[in-house]
Amino acid sequence: MKRQSCHDCSGCGSSVSRRTFLTGVGAAALTLRMDALERASALFSSEPKPLGKARVQVVYVRPEKEPDVSWPGGNCDVPAQQALFTRTLHEAEPKFDVELDIRDEPIKTAGEAGAFLQQITQSLPDGLLVGSMSNTTWDIVNDIVEKRGAVPTIVYSNVTGFTSHLQIGRNTPKTLVGATQDVGWLGVAVRMFHTLWRTKNTRILVLIDKPGPDVTLQPWGTTLHFAPRERFAEAYRQVEMSDEVRAIAETYRKGAAKILEPTGQEIVDAAKNYIVCRRLMQAENCHGISIACLGWTNPVCMSFSKLLDEGIVAGCEADQNAALGQLLSILLLNRAGFIQDPSPNTVNNTLIGAHCTSPIRLEGIDQPYRAPYWLRSYHTRTGCSMQVMWPIGKEVTVLQTNATTPTMFVGTGRVRANIPQPPTGCCRTAVELDMDRVSDTRDVKGFHQLFILGNHELTLKAYGRLAGIEVQPIA
Repeated sequence: MKRQSCHDCSGCGSSVSRRTFLTGVGAAALTLRMDALERASALFSSEPKPLGKARVQVVYVRPEKEPDVSWPGGNCDVPAQQALFTRTLHEAEPKFDVELDIRDEPIKTAGEAGAFLQQITQSLPDGLLVGSMSNTTWDIVNDIVEKRGAVPTIVYSNVTGFTSHLQIGRNTPKTLVGATQDVGWLGVAVRMFHTLWRTKNTRILVLIDKPGPDVTLQPWGTTLHFAPRERFAEAYRQVEMSDEVRAIAETYRKGAAKILEPTGQEIVDAAKNYIVCRRLMQAENCHGISIACLGWTNPVCMSFSKLLDEGIVAGCEADQNAALGQLLSILLLNRAGFIQDPSPNTVNNTLIGAHCTSPIRLEGIDQPYRAPYWLRSYHTRTGCSMQVMWPIGKEVTVLQTNATTPTMFVGTGRVRANIPQPPTGCCRTAVELDMDRVSDTRDVKGFHQLFILGNHELTLKAYGRLAGIEVQPIA
């Protein structure tokens, strides 16, 4: 394939909208290409996971007989309601690799609550879910929450509490009150417990020049396993041309709306990088990877995009905060984030985030949507990187986790534009956001923050309550 100059990029203006992009590609052709990409992912990927699963205790609190005048009261079949909650929890159980220990017999008295507390303190579960099923038994629920120890606890109330009742746990560490009529939210609760456990049982391989001993990030619990960066080059030399390499390269080549600079060989080299990442993670018993990769002539950008689309942490520049944020986004929100260098636009009071890789499964790892992309060169004017077009007008969450402190910064905005290169000289995927509640985008905190498609502010705040992580505004 003939290398083209950046100036051959026809149609580049001040921004590239998804509508314009799709019009040029042809929606039907793009759909076929995305189907091919999906088949390749199914053939060549399986998510590396820690062994084991979270053990979650579930208990219901309600009276022997619900009074007629109460909430839910005599107009509700309370045993049937409990059965619905249990069924909903069991449906979520296999999706998130958790083990639910559901106590069918409800707790009805303070004595029964005491015996239950003694039982769980002898063998602490990884999480506790208390179903508060009547506004007449909140004193028992309060007692369980205050005496359960350090077990992360969710109290689920399906409209069984008034404002005074729902003050429970506001000053109690690692306590989340899920008060909602949405029974399906119980699946979110299970995912949160799963996220807590997986975060504490995940090892991320970090390739740097001078590796040291493993580090466990407190209070998150994630382990960083360091190895010398030259391991990548050694493993790369052992990757031979194979059907797998050809399929990955061909899939990304066919799926691209445009291929500007990369040669066919450079796309193949990028596919080989994916094989190297997989092999190194397997060899080091790790579930994600982050590399001090800045300036490589054969960049890992395309391979990292593929890993992210498969739900695997792939962190740029060995940035611990960014890798941890990727892990949280994947586990809790089911979508990978876009690590980026922030550049405030002071004329528009917007935030531009740019880097040379981005996931394309922006709406969810298991969702059909695939963002349009071009294959581009890297900063070194060599290799293959990704220019991914984010959907104009869609909401975005901006997340900055702090690997060594129990804090994270969260903000929201909307996609205003995709920045073309040229004439701009930033990284290939460049997204401009109109930020919410930010009077000056130069006040946005952090670096290498994640852009995550969708508004996930409330979910992240709820998880912070459960995990003991303080959530602060991004600006």
